[in-house]
Amino acid sequence: MKFTIITLGCKVNQFESESIGQYLKESGWISAEKDERADVCIINTCAVTGKASMQSRQAVRKIIRKNPDSRIIVTGCSAQTEADEFKQINGVHEIIGHADKLKIPEFILNAALNGNSPSLRLSGISGIKESTIFSHIPVTVSDSRTRPFLKIQDGCNAFCTYCIVPYARGKSRSMKQKDVIENIRKLKNAGKKEIVLSGIHLGKYGLDLKPATCLFELIKMVENSCEIDRLRLSSIEPHELTHQLIKLVSKSQVICNHFHIPLQSGDDQILKRMNRPYSAAFFGELVINIKKQMPDAAIGADVLIGFPGETENAFENTRSLIEELPVSYLHVFPFSPRKGTAASTFADQIRPETIKKRAMIMRRLGKNKKNKFYREALGTSTHILVEEKRDRNSGLLKGVTSNYLTVLIDGKDELKNSIVFVKIKKFYKDVALYGMI
Repeated sequence: MKFTIITLGCKVNQFESESIGQYLKESGWISAEKDERADVCIINTCAVTGKASMQSRQAVRKIIRKNPDSRIIVTGCSAQTEADEFKQINGVHEIIGHADKLKIPEFILNAALNGNSPSLRLSGISGIKESTIFSHIPVTVSDSRTRPFLKIQDGCNAFCTYCIVPYARGKSRSMKQKDVIENIRKLKNAGKKEIVLSGIHLGKYGLDLKPATCLFELIKMVENSCEIDRLRLSSIEPHELTHQLIKLVSKSQVICNHFHIPLQSGDDQILKRMNRPYSAAFFGELVINIKKQMPDAAIGADVLIGFPGETENAFENTRSLIEELPVSYLHVFPFSPRKGTAASTFADQIRPETIKKRAMIMRRLGKNKKNKFYREALGTSTHILVEEKRDRNSGLLKGVTSNYLTVLIDGKDELKNSIVFVKIKKFYKDVALYGMI
């Protein structure tokens, strides 16, 4: 029996899809090759923007056209928040919400064993708002990712006015500390050198546990356990990236000097309308403080362009703030009204052509920032973790530094999944650096 999983959206979705897929493989199922028919097709959807939801529905229709006789399972955030939309798509057999998402392998195996007819059913859609327990499939090891994600937190209590995620994933819930350490140990024993800790609202890790703890205490515990060579943190909110945590990273030989910090807007009035609990000045001081302690640290930022009420002056505040700060790269998201959120009802929506123009300006700025950050590394020496897959265009081995630089090197396949020391020689076609061992 063969399966395929299509994943849209965030690192948490990717982790969950990989866990489901690996569990099925360990149960004897085979992952279908590209363009090969699958017996079961799972589409793990995203709902972070209106466009993401539309793309999720398009992905479902496309997979049905390619696999007309397959069992089609739709899950993820869009399935959770817009189940009725997917019920209208002819060919969908199961719509599974987050409450039952990690039971999908069990559902599939039972259906195959018992010959269940693929009639439309919904599962796990209700009850996500009341869920208080962190649930996960025991971590499985995949050879497809050199730097595996480990989801240690789910849900969000923030309710930013543009975001549907708290409605899709429920309250913040955390993996127990001992389970985090156990999963990291399992991944290390399987040969993994780096793990990326991920969550929907990572900075809230541990506050729901009894007794309560925090991300700083967990990271300190991981570092002291010596269970992994490198530990990378995914996105952390500005007001949750504490001085204590920054100092820990600055002195650590394990935690990567790479921070991804969602800014969203550099205008204080827009931040208030977004329900973001910090100011543009706070963000700026945070970035400067990180760079003072770690001059070579990578600092990425998310910006949401075209939020309702974003005047030319408000946009310029965002652009100028980013231009002035030593930010290493940008993720630029054009705002699109998301049904079910407060921002979708705001009267002062921005014209699509204006959003497109502003997003283009920010992407250009982001590219310039990244180029500058890469060029600053020329002539330096550093360690890289060589990934399993070679660079698609050059055929060279590809590695990642602690501070998130992509470095290409000449070498044999034996170097894959090893940490090597290289000297950065040149900028390679504006997309990577070239180094020599």
